[in-house]
Amino acid sequence: SILRVNTLTDASSNNSIAMSFVASGSAKAWINFNGSGTVAIRDSFNFTSLTDNGTGDYTQTFTSAFSNNDYAPACVTQDSESDTSNFTTSYAAIYRSAVGLQTTDMRLGSGHASTRYDITGIFASVHGDLA
Repeated sequence: SILRVNTLTDASSNNSIAMSFVASGSAKAWINFNGSGTVAIRDSFNFTSLTDNGTGDYTQTFTSAFSNNDYAPACVTQDSESDTSNFTTSYAAIYRSAVGLQTTDMRLGSGHASTRYDITGIFASVHGDLA
């Protein structure tokens, strides 16, 4: 069945939001994965698989493709070390092919300073329009 509404509101009618904000503003995909040792998805939404392409280089495949490559990805890493020596130099970066972002998958790199490095905690979310 289909539920058609213009606005969602809480039970006391104090807080409401237009459905356009819910549909357009929600992440269409997110992933939490281990990028060190045996790479594995811990939890995700709209990601079907994870490929280890080498040190600090991963491809995540979307379950449902995006309608175009103008989506907005964001990613962060969790340093696996107990000190903060790498805190300011740890990174996660979205790789871009010569033709731009891909609608069916996303390639992500991780590391410290300018060196690729496998990191145990990698998290990404993607906002955009699904196909």
